[in-house]
Amino acid sequence: MSKRFPRRSIAALSEELPFGKFIPNALTVLALCTGATAIRFALSGHWQAAVVAIVIAAVLDTLDGRIARLLGLDSKFGAQLDSLADLVSFGIAPSVLVYMWTLYQGGGAGWTIALVFCVCCAIRLARFNIQSDEAEDDAPANHFTGVPAPAAACLILLPMLFHFQGSIAFFRDPFLNGGWMAFVSILMVSRLPTLSLKNMYVPRILKAPAILFVGLLLACTIVWPWATLTAAALLYLGLLPVGSRPPGPIRQKFTRPPAPPPI
Repeated sequence: MSKRFPRRSIAALSEELPFGKFIPNALTVLALCTGATAIRFALSGHWQAAVVAIVIAAVLDTLDGRIARLLGLDSKFGAQLDSLADLVSFGIAPSVLVYMWTLYQGGGAGWTIALVFCVCCAIRLARFNIQSDEAEDDAPANHFTGVPAPAAACLILLPMLFHFQGSIAFFRDPFLNGGWMAFVSILMVSRLPTLSLKNMYVPRILKAPAILFVGLLLACTIVWPWATLTAAALLYLGLLPVGSRPPGPIRQKFTRPPAPPPI
């Protein structure tokens, strides 16, 4: 019972704050605005600013869900708003960005690939919503089905991240980007189990190293932004096969146990 006390205290505190209940949805709206701003940057040719906007939207998308669960403010309205924001920030925005950057050279074929990515993103989000509704009374899954929309948005920007570091014309080739974009689109709507960190927590003994790691990661992102984002994307690709493995003893150790039934 003592382990659940802090969560209850935070939830009670959120009810006392006048605007506490709006914090998760406010972050979701901010992520939506950031993703829409990435479209504006893409249309004006500010490629690096557009990538930064999409990455910020991904960070905000991670925070709004965690804060909602921490404050006990999960709601169906918030879930639907989050999906609509994700479609703009991680479906439309990256598609427009890659199209304006290189796919426009392919004419109608390039635009078709951009549309395919948007459609696959919408299908992925709709399927996620249905699975979330069906699993409300079940134990939370330890994995996602298919690559999540924020991860897919960052993955299709991988050639652009390589290009930022060396201005190599090969990474701006429309055939390379179109094929890579189509491949990531398939990963989104596939049944491939991918890693989910929603049900994982950091044990008390590892909290200090985890904070240190996050601090180092933020420092690397500030000093070497494109190299850090590239490494993170490649690491995620390398971990994709891990998502299909059943939870073993080590993974179970870092998975939050289900809450006991109320007495």
